[in-house]
Amino acid sequence: MEAVVFFKCLSDATRLRIVTLLKQKGELCVCDLMSAMGESQPKISRHLAQLRTCGLLQDSRRGQWVYYSIHNSLVDWAHDALSSACIANERQLQSDLKRLEGHPSNSCQ
Repeated sequence: MEAVVFFKCLSDATRLRIVTLLKQKGELCVCDLMSAMGESQPKISRHLAQLRTCGLLQDSRRGQWVYYSIHNSLVDWAHDALSSACIANERQLQSDLKRLEGHPSNSCQ
C-alpha cells in the first residue's frame, strides 16, 4: 500500500473514527458503527466503501450481516499508524466505545 493512498483515505474524520473503532474492536457491522458514531446508515456505508476501495478494510458476510475489519494484508507501518491514531484520537474513541457498549450485540435489523 502506498503511504499517500493510506493517509488520504484517513484524512476524513468519519473514516478515521471508523478505522480506530475497528482497530480497537476487531470487527463491527454497519449498525454497530451507526450506534457508536451516531451517524446515518448511508454515511457510514459510503465511508466503508471508500475504506474498502483504499484497501484498508475487508468485509465478510454472515447471513444477512456484513462485518468489517482492518484488512489482514495491511503492512506493518500502516498498523503502527492506526495504533497511533487510536492514541491520538483517544477521547473520541472512548466516547464511541461507550455508545457501542449500550448497543446490544446482533440487534441490527
